[in-house]
Amino acid sequence: MSHPDRLRILFVGDVFGNPGRRFLKACLPKLKRELGAHLAIVNGENAAGGMGITAKTAEEIFGAGAEVITTGNHVWKYKKDVLPALINEPRLLRPANYPEGVPGSGHYVHDLGNGVKVAVLNLCGRVFMEPLECPFRTADLLVEELRKETPVIVVDFHAEATSEKQAMGWYLAGRVSAVVGTHTHVQTADERILPGGTAYITDVGMTGPRDGVIGVRRERIIERFLTQTPVRFEVADGPCMLNAVLIEIEPETGLAVGINRIWRDEEGE
Repeated sequence: MSHPDRLRILFVGDVFGNPGRRFLKACLPKLKRELGAHLAIVNGENAAGGMGITAKTAEEIFGAGAEVITTGNHVWKYKKDVLPALINEPRLLRPANYPEGVPGSGHYVHDLGNGVKVAVLNLCGRVFMEPLECPFRTADLLVEELRKETPVIVVDFHAEATSEKQAMGWYLAGRVSAVVGTHTHVQTADERILPGGTAYITDVGMTGPRDGVIGVRRERIIERFLTQTPVRFEVADGPCMLNAVLIEIEPETGLAVGINRIWRDEEGE
């Protein structure tokens, strides 16, 4: 490929269950062409049944056009199935701040050719989540190493608390090209370029059933709130949506110059 003046990186929000995988396959190839995206990063931690990812569902996401798959705290739902893929497929990531010795990797450097490389770093938050290693200190160590290979670094920060996500954005401002929040499945409207040239959004959203509650059948979630008793989550049906952001980056410097929210609706709304 010729050296682009600007890299266009498409980051797609959490793929949820079979409906999300189906709609991703229908949308992603066309979307990449329309936007002139050089790379597609997809969060796939809920791709299998609405929670977790398997080797097969990861292959579906790669087959749809993703170059890199990130995950989060649900990556171990189908542990025995996904472990070989985490070990043998470097483009499938788990959060980097799991303890030392956990299988898989939390970062990957994708070579676009002609000297252009994009590093992807996957981190998981700790507020209202599992007590993992500190994502901030993990970022310090890995960003320094990744910058030796490329100035273009995209961080998927998979976290619950908006405050923790915003703190990470400011913490890494000027050191990475983008900090993209995932996990809560609701696309936020706070995309911006932070000082130092770091693109930021608190949550990119999700890809899956539009009319559920974060992808789950709304009747089940409402029942849980009304009764305060456990209910079995079921993937919602009906029309789907795809949430994403397109990030534009100067490949020589790694500075982000643009970030735009993207929403595609199965019914064209």
